[in-house]
Amino acid sequence: MKIIQILPELNAGGVERGTLEIAAHLVREGHESLVISNGGRQVADLEKAGSRHIEMPVHRKALASLGQIPRLRKLFATEKPDIIHLRSRLPAWLAWLAWKSLPRNTRPRLVTTVHGFYSVNAYSAVMTKGEAVIAVSESVRDYILKNYPKTPSAKVRVIHRGVDEALNPPGFVPSAKWLAQWKAAHPQLEGRILLLMPARLTRWKGQEDFLKLVAKLIALGEPVHGLIVGEPHPKKLAFLNELKALATTLGITEHVTFAGHRSDLREIMAISSVVYSLSLDPEAFGRVSLEALALGKPVIAYDHGGVAEQLRVIFQQGLVEVRDVKGALDLTKKFLKSSPIPNSIEMFSLEGMLQSTLDVYHTLISQPRA
Repeated sequence: MKIIQILPELNAGGVERGTLEIAAHLVREGHESLVISNGGRQVADLEKAGSRHIEMPVHRKALASLGQIPRLRKLFATEKPDIIHLRSRLPAWLAWLAWKSLPRNTRPRLVTTVHGFYSVNAYSAVMTKGEAVIAVSESVRDYILKNYPKTPSAKVRVIHRGVDEALNPPGFVPSAKWLAQWKAAHPQLEGRILLLMPARLTRWKGQEDFLKLVAKLIALGEPVHGLIVGEPHPKKLAFLNELKALATTLGITEHVTFAGHRSDLREIMAISSVVYSLSLDPEAFGRVSLEALALGKPVIAYDHGGVAEQLRVIFQQGLVEVRDVKGALDLTKKFLKSSPIPNSIEMFSLEGMLQSTLDVYHTLISQPRA
């Protein structure tokens, strides 16, 4: 098969990582993989794994972006892919309009993946226009069928995002070199119990609740240190300052570290005692929480969305009601006394996700056109 995936850019993020994982798997299985995006820091990794990258400004929310439609149409007609896989709304509209303009009997087959709980409107509806629609969790499938009732349920397939168990083995221990560098860079953490909040810095991700939790634990005399890993969007730097101000107000400035973006999150999770997912709105899936569970780390999460789906299977005891900081506090104290071990993440393996996605491609190609 020849597969084209299209998304805005190739920088950090779950959509980007999933795109690279599928692309690399396609190449390993002997297929041809192309990715269209505006570029980014992960292009080199994509190409190193054997895919081709075609740079196009399909990320810009501007009227001028409509000029990409003829270019995409020509590209589709020239490349003649078997499948076009749309992964984000703006490039999906551009690609869908180009695809619709091709002769029906020669069009590639069309797949979309709904990665999140988008605002419900005509703009978001493009993600349900695939001949096959992949939902990244049961929660997302329910969102699609509830808000876009014209979408046939038979064409929606749940494929949970997957984690590579070989890269995130239970009991993983960072290298001695990494540990030495970490200790040298963070002497304030020596002898402290690390509580980790890994999430992009944005209001709905729950960092404020995490800081309140850390403050309560410090007040109880627990030797904990809160570690917030993640960076804000460049246009939303003010929220970082708000969080730092809240830490000052709570009197825990010396007990919390804002680590920014890190590429060694696996190592940081491995040395942490508890990992948190305190999103105020439901997560569509929640890859980081799954990686933590794969490493054997207890996760405390608010009971909704895709993260709750994971924990109900792997670590039921880590769920608390949304915004229940007291419940999260009680669980933390319990886990610090006796750290429970999560179940296997086999149901959410990377290999399962990759093979299920290729199954969607193969099935669609074998079906007659509607």
